[in-house]
Amino acid sequence: MALKLTVPNITCEDCAGKITEAIHVMEPDTKVDVDVKAKTVTVESKASEESIKQAIVAAGYHIEGYQ
Repeated sequence: MALKLTVPNITCEDCAGKITEAIHVMEPDTKVDVDVKAKTVTVESKASEESIKQAIVAAGYHIEGYQ
């Protein structure tokens, strides 16, 4: 499953690393691409959309349109 999320509080490469690490803890084989300038996270994973979103939120980030 490919999932593209807008994460407005991504500000730097450090943020990208934290998000990538949070997702990899949950699913190590997941492909994660964080575009800092566009403030998007694209994930290719077998994990559910909900679990990916929860991992990003748990890392301290906000996903546009997700509470």
